[in-house]
Amino acid sequence: MQRLFSTFPNSWPGAGLLILRFAAGFSLFGVDYMTSGLGDVAPVFLRSVALAVGVLLAVGFGTPWAAVAEAVIQVGIMSLGKRYDSSSMMAAAIGLALAMLGPGAWSLDARVFGRKRIV
Repeated sequence: MQRLFSTFPNSWPGAGLLILRFAAGFSLFGVDYMTSGLGDVAPVFLRSVALAVGVLLAVGFGTPWAAVAEAVIQVGIMSLGKRYDSSSMMAAAIGLALAMLGPGAWSLDARVFGRKRIV
């Protein structure tokens, strides 16, 4: 499991990753407004998945998978809704960057899968 995550940086880099995780997670809470013209079933399913992925990103659990899911959701919104706006593109880019960088020291992933000290 350790191979899925990069190092868990603390201090300023860890705070930067925390801010990126919050930005990516909270950007998915606006999916409600972006899916208004997609039909009946797709918006309900997409909203529930986006809410779950947003919460996972905000707390930092399953960050690589949640970040890739966030990028896929944003690209799906752009392609299904035929709206190519910069906010969805930026959110997808942030998701991919988080998938590559990892969750940081201030996350549940760091608590569960981080390096352990043996005393």
